[in-house]
Amino acid sequence: MAVYFECVTHTQMSRTELFDRSRSIDAHLGSMSQTKEQAVAGVQSGLISFGEQVTWKARHFGIPFRLTTKITAMDPARMFIDEQLRGPFKSFHHVHEFFDVDGKTMMIDRVSFAAPFGPLGWVAERLVLGWYMPQLIRQRNKFLLEN
Repeated sequence: MAVYFECVTHTQMSRTELFDRSRSIDAHLGSMSQTKEQAVAGVQSGLISFGEQVTWKARHFGIPFRLTTKITAMDPARMFIDEQLRGPFKSFHHVHEFFDVDGKTMMIDRVSFAAPFGPLGWVAERLVLGWYMPQLIRQRNKFLLEN
């Protein structure tokens, strides 16, 4: 069973600028400094683009994780999708969408993921990750707007 959530962010920033900040490896690293996240393979700095991969190394809940994602779809300044190729999730799918609304930019993050481990994974999804993952996305988005 998968968890699905959305985070909606509004800003005066242009859609193109927010699109580029959202796919910036450097901005992602800055937003996740508390997890000591590092890009250790693939695209390790600058902007990630369609078909490219990045492998992240981080600590969450004191546990080291490695996650490799790939940009599987991209429509410049409108949307891109990143998906887990290898890592701790049974599945991970993140759609980033960007809209012009009343002279402002609206970004919608649509995230679905599933934890491994059968029934234990369901408990982790609902009790821990279902709360933790939206917090990480909101933290990332706040960083994108402020830096």
